[in-house]
Amino acid sequence: MNNNVKFDRTVLPCLGRTAKLAGYYFMDTFHENGIDLSKEQWIVLKKLNDKDGQTQNDLAFITNRSKTSLTRLINTMEKKNLVFRELSKEDKRINHIYLSDLGKKTFLFSLPVLKKLMSELQDNISQKDLATTIEVLDQIQNNINKKIKLY
Repeated sequence: MNNNVKFDRTVLPCLGRTAKLAGYYFMDTFHENGIDLSKEQWIVLKKLNDKDGQTQNDLAFITNRSKTSLTRLINTMEKKNLVFRELSKEDKRINHIYLSDLGKKTFLFSLPVLKKLMSELQDNISQKDLATTIEVLDQIQNNINKKIKLY
């Protein structure tokens, strides 16, 4: 990168600002709708809704979180009665995570709110530009994954 490039107009700070703003918007929108979930908690609910009973290790991997970070997140979600753990019958060192009834209801209640939020974020962006943006972000992720091992 040459010294004349304006750092603020490069990908990294733009991604950072966008992610931060989207996170704030997510939290504000959920709060306004009476949904007591963080973005990270919602992602876990989504992954469990897709496939309930996953192991903590699998959830950590598919949500790009460290095992320690996911354990703290699951602990918080258990206190909110959104999920529960069950020990594996085959290996007592393995916990399977399941949605509670409240977790299922919370996920279903939040889904239309999230869909509306996503629609608002993508307002005035063509389908072609959205597809291109997603392709570029996927390539950035691939470039990063080639350089580092996250967990």
